[in-house]
Amino acid sequence: MINRLVVFGATGDLNARYLLPGLAALRAGGHLPDGFRLVCADRKGWSGEEFRGWAAEQLDRHAGSAPADARARVAGTAEYRQADATDSADLASLIGGEGPVALYLALPPAVFPGSITALGRAGLPAGSRIVLEKPFGEDLASARELNRLLAEVVPEQAVFRVDHFLAMTTVQNLLGSRLANRVLEPLWNSAHISEIDIVWDESLALEGRAGYYDGVGALKDMVQNHLFQVLCLVAMEPPLSLGERDLRDRKIDVLRSIRPLTDQDVRRRTRRARYLAGGIGGREVPAYIDEDGVDPRSTTETFAEVELHLESWRWSGTTFRLRSGKALKHDRKEVAVRFRPVPHLPFGHNGEALPNVLRFGLDPEGMTLALTGIGSGARTLTPLTMTAQMEAPDLPAYGRLLLDVLHGNAALSIRSDEAEEAWRVLAPVMSAWAGDLVPLEGYPAGSGGPADALVRADPQHGREARP
Repeated sequence: MINRLVVFGATGDLNARYLLPGLAALRAGGHLPDGFRLVCADRKGWSGEEFRGWAAEQLDRHAGSAPADARARVAGTAEYRQADATDSADLASLIGGEGPVALYLALPPAVFPGSITALGRAGLPAGSRIVLEKPFGEDLASARELNRLLAEVVPEQAVFRVDHFLAMTTVQNLLGSRLANRVLEPLWNSAHISEIDIVWDESLALEGRAGYYDGVGALKDMVQNHLFQVLCLVAMEPPLSLGERDLRDRKIDVLRSIRPLTDQDVRRRTRRARYLAGGIGGREVPAYIDEDGVDPRSTTETFAEVELHLESWRWSGTTFRLRSGKALKHDRKEVAVRFRPVPHLPFGHNGEALPNVLRFGLDPEGMTLALTGIGSGARTLTPLTMTAQMEAPDLPAYGRLLLDVLHGNAALSIRSDEAEEAWRVLAPVMSAWAGDLVPLEGYPAGSGGPADALVRADPQHGREARP
């Protein structure tokens, strides 16, 4: 286990909201040794005391459920250094001398190439690891270049391209439900499943993140990484084990099986839109283009939807739809698996059998199965719903990711070829959208999104289903 973690971008949102709380959870659970060192660095000229006071405030705000002594220990023992993540001399002074180190680049993606180059010049101690957040590059070419730079500094096994979705208990339960239950796995194919919707709808709007979001948009921010990761777990063949090689090999198989999209496919099977002025939960929300920090010439989308088909024995004939949007009326974060109808109903006209739908709630956690049963009449059909609640996770997602980094378990990180393959799949969409082959639509904040959204609506939220 590596006993030293260096976080670049120390006073940023990622460290405040996720990394420090993740470390507090690890400390509370007894996962960190007494000699563990947390070194936080950025370009601000803070004193160590100033940083520790800031860290304590952030932990109180974002990790209130962690024991007070764990929060106090994380904040009180954190070291702060002023350093430029792209300056090799600063980095050599910061990371040298005490054995291997885990380096977490909690930085804007545009800084990654310069920082990785500087780390190579500074010289990393043997056995060190580098952690990068999404998005990994901004297209296929930049992802390949990042992989090339990383390969010159550390071996692939020491690179952690993290996606916290993979560490969410609800996402991992997709595999558990599929592979540990005989009642599901024999049905997990196109003969029985017609459609799978992977949805991450948020009622949150921009919330002050224009500096990051306006250069990225919903397609790159959510679909290319988070939702693709969920797709891989939903559609992958059963791996021999959940070890690093077996799990990652099966994930890359899914991405490689996605049918390439033509310009005509992009026109018919993708949607892009952004929110207009409206209201959400009693508060007024300005149009995206009027949000603070948004370039008035921006064409960034806040809603993205893509329909995909997999060319594989298991999934030929099943439609996969991935969707994410901001400033929508309801939060809806789930995987909805829609089964094909039964071939015959012996009930005459005494009701209609609705499609069986298995829903995996991603946030909040849970699982529901929509069935059809006999109602009060002798042969009258009526909807039935079975629900299940998941056990609370022992660690938050970032706590699990940090523990894997420190122990060198790369099973839940993204391999170099996987990062590139995800960009390959979306390259035709990005090109077509940049050429305005698909119009940029608008939807009022607080609405259900574009009226003709490809993903079927959620009846629990009172939306109309797609014809």
